Amino acid sequence: MAYDEFLAERVQRVYQEKRVPFFAKKMFGGVCFLVNDKMCAGVLKQDLMVRIDPEKNEQELQRPGARPMDFTGKSMKGFIVIDPAHIDMDEDLEYWIDLALEFNPKAKASKK
Repeated sequence: MAYDEFLAERVQRVYQEKRVPFFAKKMFGGVCFLVNDKMCAGVLKQDLMVRIDPEKNEQELQRPGARPMDFTGKSMKGFIVIDPAHIDMDEDLEYWIDLALEFNPKAKASKK
């Protein structure tokens, strides 16, 4: 299944409005947005995925529509998926992108 291109455009617009340099890369059957060569957010099918501080993982999973990212049967701490009904307002989308941007300087880059 293809990813939600409208949501991807909304994510790009948030980065552009914040003047954050990023690039998009197709991954996991969707699109990921990399900041400082590190995964920051993405669109997987209809959902938003964000990479946040693992210390905030449990707290943020309490928010409506948030669930752990799980590709292998084991959730990935620091990666949260948000269903589309809970990011239809721009301020809700921006909340999650801001969390991902806050953690990005501390995130480890993947090995090349």
